[in-house]
Amino acid sequence: MQQTTTSPPSWLRGPLGTFTWRMLATVLGGEGICVVLGAFLARSVAATNDSATSDWQLAGGLMLGLLCFVAAGGMRRGWGLPLGWVVQVLVLLSAIVVPMMLGVGLIFGALWVLCLRKGQQIDAVIAQQASLG
Repeated sequence: MQQTTTSPPSWLRGPLGTFTWRMLATVLGGEGICVVLGAFLARSVAATNDSATSDWQLAGGLMLGLLCFVAAGGMRRGWGLPLGWVVQVLVLLSAIVVPMMLGVGLIFGALWVLCLRKGQQIDAVIAQQASLG
């Protein structure tokens, strides 16, 4: 009896085509900048309200921003794509602390999915043209 294994869809694993990983890395880079700015906003709001968690909010936001940049750097390799999905979920969850991050998460999540789908289509066209000569 043969054991069949199903591989996950290509949008969950890497490696990706050159055009796709460049587009996804660009999305993550822009998202990282927005997350870092959101971290400073969270700290400022918490400090204004005399909250003892202002430094923790800044540290958490900066770590999430750094994770965005690490995922962007790993996009060329296979581990950047799954880490990018984790980043998308964490940015959405950061809306618990800073509600405006919901908008950031939704916008960059939509860009993430769009670039992943269109990037793969463009990579396929580029490969087809390269095979033709």
